[in-house]
Amino acid sequence: MHSRPTAGLQGEHILAVEGLTKRFLTRDGALLAVERVSFGVKPGEFLSVIGPSGCGKSTLFNVIGGLTGGYEGSVTVAGETVNGPHPAIGMIFQEESTFPWRTVLENVCFPLELVNMPKAQRHEKARHFISLVGLDGFEQRYPAELSGGMRQRVAMARTLVSEPRILLMDEPFAALDEQTRLLLGDKVLQIQQQLKQTTLLITHNITEAVQLSDRILVMTYRPGRVKRIVDIKLPRPRTSEIVGSAEFGLAVAAVWNDLREEASRGMRESENAARAERKT
Repeated sequence: MHSRPTAGLQGEHILAVEGLTKRFLTRDGALLAVERVSFGVKPGEFLSVIGPSGCGKSTLFNVIGGLTGGYEGSVTVAGETVNGPHPAIGMIFQEESTFPWRTVLENVCFPLELVNMPKAQRHEKARHFISLVGLDGFEQRYPAELSGGMRQRVAMARTLVSEPRILLMDEPFAALDEQTRLLLGDKVLQIQQQLKQTTLLITHNITEAVQLSDRILVMTYRPGRVKRIVDIKLPRPRTSEIVGSAEFGLAVAAVWNDLREEASRGMRESENAARAERKT
């Protein structure tokens, strides 16, 4: 496991982000959210993006997912430019996204209904992915009858049922307790390995990033730039048991060393802004 500066894109990447710069207009003028961000994700790779609050992680998620335009640079999937939501990209959000009026089976079937797949076929396919996320026997339950972790697994099954080439996740387990996060991490790893799913995770949780990832992209505080990409050399297949190992601790320390300076800078700037606000 080692850290290295980022370089130009090399080799074959299913997802390529090149020179991404995004500004937002605010009451105080233009805000530079991310600047000249470039990286690639190889087929079947699990890449996490981590950084302090305000580094532009969610902006990156929204741009790659086709939800935000008006940026400089390019985002491509297998060489095809992303201009809006792309059928090869499936998205899982931090916020609760299950439909409360639909059962688990009906939730997971929803994307298949949109493409007019016959009922018997979509039920069969949905049941396969419900089983994949470990929710056998809960097909007829409603979201209100499930725990938060189970609802996120429903959301995952609903996204995976469309068989996207790339899975894009934005802090999907942020609202869950640490034990549930670790156990859901095991399920994510199991699914990712079984489907050979290319995955990009946006997170602020170092333990989660190290547990799941092949590489971790560390971003600077605003404007968000690529500070470093850390290779995680922990063996696969991986489970949450590895969290207690010395090798895992070294990997977490390496990422924290890269992140600490940016998190401290973000905290100082936030404190300075708060003091200035109180004086006005």
